[in-house]
Amino acid sequence: MEHKKVSVLGVSFENKTKGTILKELMKRIQNNKKTFVVTANPEIVMYAKKHPSYMSLVKEADYVVADGIGIIKGSRMLGTPIVERVAGYDLMISLLAEANRQGSRVYLLGAKEDVLQSTVKRVQERYPAIQIVGARNGYFDLSDTSVIDQVQQTKPDMVFVAIGYPRQEKWIHQYLQSASKGLLMGVGGSFDVLSGKSKRSPKIFIQLNAEWLYRLIRQPYRIKRMMALPHFLHEVRQEKKNIRDKQS
Repeated sequence: MEHKKVSVLGVSFENKTKGTILKELMKRIQNNKKTFVVTANPEIVMYAKKHPSYMSLVKEADYVVADGIGIIKGSRMLGTPIVERVAGYDLMISLLAEANRQGSRVYLLGAKEDVLQSTVKRVQERYPAIQIVGARNGYFDLSDTSVIDQVQQTKPDMVFVAIGYPRQEKWIHQYLQSASKGLLMGVGGSFDVLSGKSKRSPKIFIQLNAEWLYRLIRQPYRIKRMMALPHFLHEVRQEKKNIRDKQS
């Protein structure tokens, strides 16, 4: 049985399969409902815990999905297991496939110009029925509201924002305050993978939930960022102890 939400260090996660989430998101798009999707991994949860303004943004999201095996492990440690991991990249690909079936209007925002153009080309090749109504690189200031106006003028059904946290969530929040419709989702470095610039982990690493290890082998400089996971698990253990203390 699916719980409505599962709280991990103050962030409320969906406890639904990717298939269920996808159906719900597509229904919202068809009904012209504004939708804010956050794909949160341990790094994002730890950042939210330290920055209350960002935490409040995440709490305003319509969907927060568990992107990262660390979130699944944390939910199990707390005795409220999330049914499955929903990787942000996989959810984006599923949404693009649905957009292709529906002939939806899609806007791509973020990454470097060359990566963005390669992403546009790849989407056009794989999903020819999608209407790519616009694309812009991620090099702009968050205070530049003309970017919001430019995107809204294209009347997109879906906007994928690849400018990294916390910027992407801040921008999405600003956008949705004046938008009339659209699903907006922060996708971090997903354009790098979709464009072919970066390789996704081999299937065996994905199946073993060890994509983090593959990324670390390929990019040793990520070690500092990877340290968010042990810190996160330490905080979860502390939260579990606090819950136990309150109950006793």
